[in-house]
Amino acid sequence: MREKEIAKGLLSIKAVFLRPDEPFTWASGIKSPIYCDNRLILTSPEVRNLVEHSIADAVKEYYPEAEVLMGTSTAGIAHAAIAGHLLGMPMGYVRGSAKDHGRNNRIEGRLEKGSKVVVIEDLISTGGSCIEVVEALREAGAEVLGVISIFTYGMKKGLERLAAAEVENHSLCNFDVLVDTAIEEGYIPADSAVPLRRFMANPADPSWQNS
Repeated sequence: MREKEIAKGLLSIKAVFLRPDEPFTWASGIKSPIYCDNRLILTSPEVRNLVEHSIADAVKEYYPEAEVLMGTSTAGIAHAAIAGHLLGMPMGYVRGSAKDHGRNNRIEGRLEKGSKVVVIEDLISTGGSCIEVVEALREAGAEVLGVISIFTYGMKKGLERLAAAEVENHSLCNFDVLVDTAIEEGYIPADSAVPLRRFMANPADPSWQNS
């Protein structure tokens, strides 16, 4: 039930748009019927409360031995901080690259070798940035237990990359639940599910637009 609640929340604040008739253009040039901006969660107290408590509950459920939370830069930082506060746990974050000044840190916050870490991520698509964060933490000597993400597209490429890197992810919500909820709540017509799911099967194939 948590997945559906999260889906309703994301849809209600327009953190996720499903627009198969007017696709968005990703930075790669791919035309996409979905756009996700989880930063809007932070400016919506009711949904933020639901999401942060759900992250904290997921950490307790899947990784009760966790010792520190690490957010991904930049979108995962605030979520890691709030969830860390709810759990009474230390948190830090991992930069996209090391600083070019000061101590040249890539990992911010105290991290002892052998620490059991859970990564907090806002969104997983192809999995690349998340895997980079996990690898940086492993190189620093941390034991990365897994990832808690707010939303995942569930793309085949992303799932394969996470599996190859031995990265376990638990998402609060996923694409299939979001589409089903959007139909149930009247955000999109039922026949929109066909092109949406065709796109997710192969985002690089534009034929979904003819569904």
